Amino acid sequence: MTQYHEPVEKLDEKALDVSRALNSLKEEIEAVDWYNQRVVASNCPELKAIMAHNRDEEIEHAAMTIEWLRRNMDKWDEELRTYLFTEGPITELEEQAMAENEGGKKSGLNIGDLK
Repeated sequence: MTQYHEPVEKLDEKALDVSRALNSLKEEIEAVDWYNQRVVASNCPELKAIMAHNRDEEIEHAAMTIEWLRRNMDKWDEELRTYLFTEGPITELEEQAMAENEGGKKSGLNIGDLK
């Protein structure tokens, strides 16, 4: 079984790298979840501290991969700028961003300068 949904010979190197990054991101997020569950479930303070450290390392790896995706795959930069490091209800941010984008556009037909 392969991780690719299209014939690998039809994918260019960039598509292969994006797939590698996305798969790595999935694995890092899964590891964060596993370690976090173990931290919560453990009664041993020393073991909790070790697993919390491991969880935080996985978060670092996930963040690094997200940054690579932001730099190398269309749409990541735009979406991250819309949603990250914001305040207020997350579900309303898209509407705010769309309203801000519309505010900068002219109404009516945009056919350019007819001079």
